[in-house]
Amino acid sequence: MTDVHGTCDERFGAVRAALESTIAADEELGASIFVDIDGQTVVDLWGGHRDEARTVPWTEDTITNVWSTTKTVTSLAALVLVERGLLDVHAPVARYWPEFAANGKQDIEVRHLMSHTSGVSGFDQPCVVEDLYDWAKSTARLAEQAPWWEPGTASGYHALNQGHLVGEVVRRVSGKTLKQFVAEEIAGPLGADFQIGARAADRHRIADVVPPPPLPFDLAEMDPLSPVVRTFTGPPANAADALTPGWRDADIGAANGHGNARSVARMLSAISLGGTVDGVKLLSPGTIDTIFEEQSNGVDLVLGVPLRFGIGYALPQLDTVPYIPDERICFWGGWGGSLIIMVPDRRLTISYMMNRMGPGIIGSARAEKYTQAVFDAL
Repeated sequence: MTDVHGTCDERFGAVRAALESTIAADEELGASIFVDIDGQTVVDLWGGHRDEARTVPWTEDTITNVWSTTKTVTSLAALVLVERGLLDVHAPVARYWPEFAANGKQDIEVRHLMSHTSGVSGFDQPCVVEDLYDWAKSTARLAEQAPWWEPGTASGYHALNQGHLVGEVVRRVSGKTLKQFVAEEIAGPLGADFQIGARAADRHRIADVVPPPPLPFDLAEMDPLSPVVRTFTGPPANAADALTPGWRDADIGAANGHGNARSVARMLSAISLGGTVDGVKLLSPGTIDTIFEEQSNGVDLVLGVPLRFGIGYALPQLDTVPYIPDERICFWGGWGGSLIIMVPDRRLTISYMMNRMGPGIIGSARAEKYTQAVFDAL
C-alpha cells in the first residue's frame, strides 16, 4: 500500500484508507486532507507525489495551486472588513469603488459580487489570461462593463474575475491589495501556509497541477452571447497557465491561491469555530450568520447546474453535491476537485487539496469519497 504520512485519529481510519487506496490505484497523484473538530486536529494527512513522473514526494510542506478554493479566502477577507465595520455587504459596490457604477451597475451591491449574482461573471472580449495579471487594467475594464443579466436575479459563476471584483473592494476599503491583505490580516496572524500567487522562494515546493479532461460541453456549439460562453472565453481557462511565472506572480483572488489542506483549513476554520482560531479573532457569530443569507437558488447561468449561494460561499444543494448534508453548512472548492467545508453547528472543518485535477468543475469522485468517510465517522 502506498505510504500516507501524517496523523489521523483512529475514528477516521477510513479517511486514511481512502487516501491510501486512491493513490495506490493511481486515481490520486498527490494530495492532503485535514479535518478540524472544535479546534482540534483529527486528520492531517498527505501522500503521493508532486510531479507526474513521481520523482518528488508530496511532503508536509508541499503547496499547490488550489484554483477556486482561493475564492473562499477572498470572501473571508471581505468578511473580516465587515466584522471591522468597514464594509456593508448590502451597500452598493459604487460606495467603495465609484467607477463601478458605470453602464447600469450603480445598484449592484457587494453581496452580489460575493454570491456570483452581479451579472459581471467575466470580461468582455477581447480578453486573454495575461489581462488578469494587470490589476489596474483588469479592474478598470470590469468597472466599465455592463452586466450580462439582471443583477440579483440568478447566479452565474464568476469563474476567473471574482477575485478582482471583491479584491478591488477590499483594496479600496483597506488600502491593501488583496494579496497583501490575505498575507497580513489572515494567513500571517494564523500562521497559515497560504498565499495568493506564489513567492519565488516557495516555488521549489509547489506540486504542479495536472490538467483535467476537457470541460463536459462544447463552447463552439453554444450561443456566443450566453453567460457560459462569455465567462469561459473571457478569458479562456487553461490549467497549464498555473505553471507559469506570470500566473504565480499575479494577484488572482479567484484562482491562484497556493496552499494545502492544512493551511486552507487553518483560515476557514474561523467560520466553523465562531470566528476565533487559537485566540486570533477574525469574525463574530453575527458576521458568520451573514454567510447563510441565501442569495440564489437555481440553475447557475454559467455552470448549468442547480446551486445555492449565500454571501461568499455555496450552501448545500443535494441535487448537485449530494455528499454535503443539508445542514447549516457553507463550502466551495476548486477546479479539479479541491474542497473546503465549514459546519459551524458541529465546529467542523474538512479540507482536501490535490494536484491531479479531476473532470468537471464542482467536486470530484475523490472529494466525495473522503468527505463521506469523514461524515460517516462522526
